[in-house]
Amino acid sequence: MTDFDLDSFLPYQLSVLSARVSAGFSKHYREAYGISVAEWRVVAHLSNGNAVSVREIHDRVNMDKPKVSRAASRLEDAGYITKVENKSDRRLVELSLTDKGRAMIEALAPIAKAYEKKLVEALDGADDAFRAQLNGLIAAAKPRSKD
Repeated sequence: MTDFDLDSFLPYQLSVLSARVSAGFSKHYREAYGISVAEWRVVAHLSNGNAVSVREIHDRVNMDKPKVSRAASRLEDAGYITKVENKSDRRLVELSLTDKGRAMIEALAPIAKAYEKKLVEALDGADDAFRAQLNGLIAAAKPRSKD
């Protein structure tokens, strides 16, 4: 036997936390719009109004490209987004929200903010320090490019 304790292993704790936080919010968009976590992430990335490529979403959220592409296709079929071929690089597809997609994000944004507020309240005033530490962990865990 080893002295390894899974319950105190930081990567495990972060995974559990991530799954619980994601599940807690996903019920809102799943019930109201029938979209998955991957689809929510695509919509959320498009919420600023700019067209975004599958590659950009993949790079930002660390979801594999096929998963992003499948989510985008389902969202397009449901009428939430449009796909347009990039004029300067035909290999890239740019995604943007439709009016229906914008209405969805406008309805979900206040719910997302309320959910975040509930989580921040659980930090009992230490949210700035927590976010700083979290950003440090995200940076430390970022995959290094292969030289």
